[in-house]
Amino acid sequence: MRTAFARIILLAAVLGSLISPPAQAEIRILASPGGQVGPFLDLFERVRASGERVVIDGPCLSACTLVLSMVPSDRICVTRRAILGFHGARSVDPRGRLNAEPEASELVLEAYPSAVRGWIRRRGGLTSRLLLLRGRELAAIYPSCR
Repeated sequence: MRTAFARIILLAAVLGSLISPPAQAEIRILASPGGQVGPFLDLFERVRASGERVVIDGPCLSACTLVLSMVPSDRICVTRRAILGFHGARSVDPRGRLNAEPEASELVLEAYPSAVRGWIRRRGGLTSRLLLLRGRELAAIYPSCR
């Protein structure tokens, strides 16, 4: 019980440090390694409802990329430091082993905007390998922040 509580506190602290407070109605993602999907879905649902713009200004990996599915594309922009990292869905069994979840991966892939989905498919789809979208390829999909 104590360990679960400590994990919740740690998760709250980590999520709080990943996104800076709104300045001029924007949320800035500075660095996110990802994590459990549920807290990210809750967070990005609140961001979507807020109407604020999302500035991706550093690594946004794994579950963090769900922002692309949750917040309208016209409210997302990227900086030169932005990196999006995608991989297949996976679960952890009671023994701590990672297991691929191909059906969940397909659901996640279908939720991404079409340009992102096409980029991922051209690179072999969502697998255990981390795919990094950055630089010119990313700038071709999302506008630069002004």
